[in-house]
Amino acid sequence: MTINFVEELTWRGMLHDAMPGTEEHLLSGMQSAYVGIDPTADSLHIGHLVGVMMLRHFQLAGHKPYALIGGATGMIGDPSGKSTERNLLDEATLAHNQAAIKAQLSRFLDFNSGKDNSAVLVNNYDWMKNFSFLEFIRDVGKHITVNYMMAKDSVKKRLSAEAKEGMSFTEFTYQLVQGYDFLHLYREYNCTLQMGGSDQWGNITTGTELIRRIGSGKGFALTCPLITKADGTKFGKSEGGNIWLDSERTSPYKFYQYWLNTSDEDAEKYIKIFTFLPKQEIENLVKTHQEAPHLRVLQKRLADEVTVMVHSQEDLDNAIKASDILFGKSTSKDLKKLNEKTFLDVFEGVPQAEVSKEDIEDGLDMIAALAAKTGFLGSNGEARRELKQNSISVNKEKVKEDYIITTEDLINNRFVLLQRGKKNYFVLVIQ
Repeated sequence: MTINFVEELTWRGMLHDAMPGTEEHLLSGMQSAYVGIDPTADSLHIGHLVGVMMLRHFQLAGHKPYALIGGATGMIGDPSGKSTERNLLDEATLAHNQAAIKAQLSRFLDFNSGKDNSAVLVNNYDWMKNFSFLEFIRDVGKHITVNYMMAKDSVKKRLSAEAKEGMSFTEFTYQLVQGYDFLHLYREYNCTLQMGGSDQWGNITTGTELIRRIGSGKGFALTCPLITKADGTKFGKSEGGNIWLDSERTSPYKFYQYWLNTSDEDAEKYIKIFTFLPKQEIENLVKTHQEAPHLRVLQKRLADEVTVMVHSQEDLDNAIKASDILFGKSTSKDLKKLNEKTFLDVFEGVPQAEVSKEDIEDGLDMIAALAAKTGFLGSNGEARRELKQNSISVNKEKVKEDYIITTEDLINNRFVLLQRGKKNYFVLVIQ
C-alpha cells in the first residue's frame, strides 16, 4: 500500500506550505528528499524533532530520506529567525557533533537496511571545503540577483529597523550556500525535494531556483509549521534551557516531565506530530481525554511514546517511578534505584544541608538530622513534636525519635531524603 506522504503530514498538522506539484511528484514513484540539520551541538534537541519526524514519515511512505549535516553552513550561521550571528565551529568539533547526531538519527531512520530507500547521512562540508570563493561567485553567485536575495523574509527582517544589528555579508550569502546544497544533492543523488520549517521557505526556494537555472531541472519545496505552545512560550525550552535528546544533557526523567506537563491544547496537537500513532487511535485518545481531562490521558500517552522513541522502555519505566516518588507512591527501595542525576532532577529546588560522612558513619540521631545539624525544622522541640505525631519519614519510610541514620540509608552513597508530612522535603548531602 502506498502512503500519501502529503496527506499524512496534512492530517497530522505538519504541513505549512508545499510548492505546486509536490504531491503529484511524490505519488509518481520513489523520490529523495532532505532536511538540513545544524551541527552546532553534539545532540539534537526537541526543536529538531519535527524535521526528523518528517524524514521518518517520508521513509515510511517508501521514499528515500537524506539527513544533511550542515558542516559548512555551521561554520557560517543561518540568519533565518535569528537576530544575531551565531558562533562558528572548528573541524574537529563538527566531526564529533556529526557522529553523535547520526547515532541519534539512527533511532528514527533506517540507515542500514540495504533497501533502495535506506536513509543516507551527508555533510555539506565535504563538497564545500574545496570550493574556492572565486569559483563559487562565478559558478553560483552570478545566477541569482541581489534583488532576489533581498526579497527573502529572513533578509528583510535582519535589515529592518527593529533589528539590533545589521547583517554580515557571510550571513547574506547563506541562502546561496544552502541553495547550492540542494543543487548538489539534485545532481549527485537525484534529490528533488527539500523539507524544513516554515522559516526556511526562502532558503529552500533559492535552491529550487538554482536547480532550474543551473541544473535545468525541477526541485520542490515543502515546509512544516514552526511549533508553538498555546501559552505563547517557546516550544522545546524549559527554565534550564533546551530539552535535549542526549540523556547526559537532559535526563529521561526531565524529558518525560516536559511532555507530561503540556497543556490539553498542546497535547492534542503534539500527539499527532511527535508520535507515529495512527489517526483512529489518536482520535479515540482525544475523545477519552475530553471526557475526563483531569486523568491527563493524552499527556501520559504522549510522554510515554516520545520517551520510548528517544530513549528506551527502561528509561520510561524509571522516569515514571521517579515521578511517582514525589506523589507518595514509592518506597525506600525505589528511591535507591535512582541514579544521581535523576535524584537531583526530581528534588530540584528542594532545600539541602551538608552533613559530614563521619556523622553518618557514627550514626546521626533524628533530632540532629531534623534540627540541630540541618535547620530543616526550627528547633529540637519542633523536631520532637513532629516525630511524636508520626509525620517524619527518612527515604519515604516513617520513623520514630529513636531512629538512627547510618550509611545503610544513603542513596547513591551521597543523599538522604527527609520528609515532613506529604509535601515537605529536605535533602541531606553527605560530604
